[in-house]
This record gives sequence, structure tokens and C-alpha cells, in this order.
Amino acid sequence: MKTIRFGIIGCGLMGKEFASAAARWCHLQDMPAKPEIVAICNRSDKPFPWFKQHFSTIKQFTHDYRDILNNDEVDAVYIALPHHLHEETYVAAIKADKHLMGEKPFGIDLEANKNILDCMANHPNVFVRCVSQFPFFPAVQRIGEMIESKAFGQIIEVRSGFLHSSDLNVNKPINWKRQIEFNGEYGVLGDLGMHACHVPIRAGWNIGRVHSILSNLVTSRYQDQSRTNKVPCETWDNASLLIECIDETTSSTFPWELKTQRIAPGEKNSWYIEILGTKQSARYNTANPKQLLLLNSDEANQTWKACQTGFETAYPTITGPIFEFGFTDAILQMWAAFIYELSERTTPNHFSGCVRPEETATSHRIFTEALRPMPMHTTAQ
Repeated sequence: MKTIRFGIIGCGLMGKEFASAAARWCHLQDMPAKPEIVAICNRSDKPFPWFKQHFSTIKQFTHDYRDILNNDEVDAVYIALPHHLHEETYVAAIKADKHLMGEKPFGIDLEANKNILDCMANHPNVFVRCVSQFPFFPAVQRIGEMIESKAFGQIIEVRSGFLHSSDLNVNKPINWKRQIEFNGEYGVLGDLGMHACHVPIRAGWNIGRVHSILSNLVTSRYQDQSRTNKVPCETWDNASLLIECIDETTSSTFPWELKTQRIAPGEKNSWYIEILGTKQSARYNTANPKQLLLLNSDEANQTWKACQTGFETAYPTITGPIFEFGFTDAILQMWAAFIYELSERTTPNHFSGCVRPEETATSHRIFTEALRPMPMHTTAQ
């Protein structure tokens, strides 16, 4: 089995999740290659002891990401940094001929995203993808198969979203995601949007008009844990979009409702997708991770049927199909997708790959349109 030597730039939560997935690689079966963590970079030393304790393969610890890019013993990098650093670090990694897994939104704005993709065009041998775990849940893989086989018939409507309540506590101190300088003007769309966009964009539906309602619900937060001074919250907490989609296979137009919310009462961390069609419909929400709801439109009673999904994954594992699937399993599947496609330059099926850079460009066009001022309309009396 080929070994791909990785550097991690940004050793926070997701950097540790990748390292943990690499440590679990024996869980996967029939993989053509495996990752090995050999170098890490972080602004502070705080995460270094954890990595030293668990990964004897790491030989380089640094505070400067350029040290990793100049390391000939590194084949690929995972860059998990705030949005304002995407363009600088992604472009530098690509120019250094390091294969790249980047974080969403893949650039702080449309211009940054374009600059990253332009750099890629000049380095076609560098393999580049973006993270999103949602499609790797078994139920979503099954929905992908239904899209591919045109099981839905003519699409009537699509709904997708990512809802959680991490910012519901108004006394929670501000973080970088509430500051335009670091997060960008997209706000919650840049933070959560790609997860909710991945399947509809991968489906290949063309994007038309975008309408949006953006909400800044908590306009100021405490600057730090001392809770003495408050500072402005500059970015959107919640976003509701209505997107015009065109399905070229049926020459039909349908609405796609996209929601991303950091203040969603009752939602711990829920990703969902619903596709309504003239032949079949499907509904899935990670709040009930085993349950996939299906409906056959030709049935007189119009009854949603609950199907239980198990450990039925795109990339085979040692786990039996009757067992439950969880978030860390989706992370492992996502990294399996990256390594498999990097090694083989293909994927087992259309929905078993990571987000492609051109798909991030589509998401940026959607988010940019969502920021445009809406035309004035007469209010109904």
C-alpha cells in the first residue's frame, strides 16, 4: 500500500479529527494508499503535546506553514485555517506542488476563490479538494444513487440545510466567525453553507436567481471570558435562501430552499436534505441518523416509509452493515475519498468524492448573490 505523507497546517479540532482518522486507517478495507502524518504547523504550541503523544511519525513541528511547504518529505497538506488565510496558504501549497485538502468556503470571498482556482489551472498535477462530510452518511449515499438513476422523476422541490444552536447563548464571547475580517461577509453561509450545498451542486442542477433573508440576531457579544466589554457582531447568524434551479434532463425549473443557522433552537447539529419528485421523494436528517424516509408518488395514501440505514459505506470497512454510522465515520469516509481519488484519479460513484474546487466556485456565486440587496417590493397590506 502506497503511503502519502501529510502535513497539517492548523491543529485545532478538524486537524485532530484528520489525525485521528489517519490512526484508524486499518478500519478501511481495500484502500490503494494510506496517509501518514509527518509534519504539523500551528500558531501556538498548545496542540503539539497531543500530536507528540499519539503520532511518532511526526518529525516536524513548526509555527510557520512555509516550513512544511518547503519540506520535501511532505506530499500533501490539510489546511484547516480561518477563511481570511485560505487564499494565501492554498495558493502557496499549490505552487509548492503539495496536494491539498482545503476547508470551506475555499476562500473568504468570490475573488479569493477565483485566485485559488486560477493557481490550480497553472498546476494541473496538484490534486485539490475541499471538505464536506455530509454526503458520506449512508442515507445520503442512497439519495445520490437515486439522483443518478433519475428515480425522482421531475424534481418538484429541494430543501437542504445545516442547523445548530452553538450561538444561542447570548453570553457566549465572540469568536472569529462573527468578525468580517476573519470570516468574511458571507457569515454563516461561509461557515456552514458548503455542507448543505454539496449534494445539490454535485447533482449538476444549474443555478438561476437567488433570493435571501439574512439575519444578524445577536448584534454584540462579550470580547472575552471576562465578560466586561462588548464588541459588535458583524456577520450573519442565520441565512435562508431560495434558489432557482434548472434540471436540464427534464427541462424543468424548481426551487431549492437552503438554510444555514447558528442560532436554531432545538437543533444540536443537524444536517438535512429533502428532494420531492413526481415519481419518488426522499427525506433525511442527521438528527435521526439511521432513518431515511422515502415516498412513492403513485401511491394513493401518500405515505412516507421509514427505512433504516446501517454501515453501508462508499468505501468498505471492517464494520458490519447492521451497525450504526456516526460523524467520525463520515470523516473517515471523506478522507478515504480524498486518498482514493488522489491515488486512482477516480471515485467509486458520482457522489463518493470530496467537494471539487469548481463546486466551491458555484457555492461562492450563490453566496455572493445572497449578499446583494433585494429589490424593493410593495408590502402587502
